[in-house]
Amino acid sequence: MALSRTAKFYRDNPDARKKHRKYQAKYNKTRKSIKQRVDDNRKNRQFGTYGNYDGLDVSHKNGKVVLEKASKNRGSKSNTAGDRRARGKKGAGRRNKGNTGGK
Repeated sequence: MALSRTAKFYRDNPDARKKHRKYQAKYNKTRKSIKQRVDDNRKNRQFGTYGNYDGLDVSHKNGKVVLEKASKNRGSKSNTAGDRRARGKKGAGRRNKGNTGGK
């Protein structure tokens, strides 16, 4: 699997990577982040998937909690309405960037 743009950026920019990790460590200690992590771990235990290396993870879809492959769940940007609103319409963005040749 190829590296994402973000992974390549942090690989090639050690100062930025260091700054990002410092910020992330601070963010992970916030009450909000701890509460969310504890809640997610609790749900994984309730579903019997916590720590058994089955590759499944708890996912929030359409207001329901379901089991889903961890790789798919963590890579998903469409599970919540907020994510969809933040991105805008499908395909809007990358395609429209840069010089379009006068079109």
